[in-house]
Amino acid sequence: MGQGQEQRDLQPEAAWEAGIRLFDTAPHYGLGLSERRLGAFLASKPRESFTLSTKVGRLLVPAEGGGRDDQGFDVPADHRRVWDFSAEGVRRSLGDSLDRLGLSSIDIALVHDPDDHWQQAVDEAVPALLELRDQGVVKGVGVGMNRWQPLARAVRETDVDLVMLAGRYTLLDQSAEAELLTLCLERGVSVLAAGVFNSGLLATHDPQGTYDYAPASDELLKRARRIAAVCEGHGVTLPQAALAFPLRHPAVTSVVVGVRSVEEVRRNAALVAAPVPDRLWDELAEERLLGGTAVRF
Repeated sequence: MGQGQEQRDLQPEAAWEAGIRLFDTAPHYGLGLSERRLGAFLASKPRESFTLSTKVGRLLVPAEGGGRDDQGFDVPADHRRVWDFSAEGVRRSLGDSLDRLGLSSIDIALVHDPDDHWQQAVDEAVPALLELRDQGVVKGVGVGMNRWQPLARAVRETDVDLVMLAGRYTLLDQSAEAELLTLCLERGVSVLAAGVFNSGLLATHDPQGTYDYAPASDELLKRARRIAAVCEGHGVTLPQAALAFPLRHPAVTSVVVGVRSVEEVRRNAALVAAPVPDRLWDELAEERLLGGTAVRF
């Protein structure tokens, strides 16, 4: 077993030791490997002791030709992803996920990135999941996206229990706050805040790299560095503030972050546990570094 593989296999254990009990996965992540790895780890834990989330919308279909996956995961390309938000596709996807996880039910099922398939997702995928919720196969139904506007529609027009919002309620972009988060709070819909590092720019105290998976602009770099400087004056690091900020909103119940190593698991858990003084948020607001929208869709 290679060192990288061993590290990845130890990540769930490190998360558990750090007190993390919400685990998020999807067929898309590693062409099913994420679900298999989590299922194998959680098999030894009491079922009521953790909350598990997976997603629907991408079916995994066996593929030939070899090679490696070309969508960001270092795994063999033995399957290909097929978009499918039909009712039958959703039932098949969830059934396959439960097989990989080794479970008979799931806590949370999210419609995954239905941007280009919105109508079918609303007409078929969400209703299919709601039926499975009525049958006890799923406890909570939601939609996960990078754009907040469709999520607001989902909250208004369907009976979802939660949404996963990626990148639109962060230190650099609070565009979802006024409408989506307010709506969720009014309707009792939970918000899982993902993408809180905006794909990397807020992940270190020396901001650099990408913003929403593209090179960060000079303007964004300047703003992130100004925020980091204010944080430093309060004994707080930029990633610590990035993790803490979304949890200040009463609609946000959890922050969801991806990790690449055991060290990142432990670091993020320690950052979440560290206190952040209220005065930091006051100063960021006074300096007009909060309340902005870095990108619009």
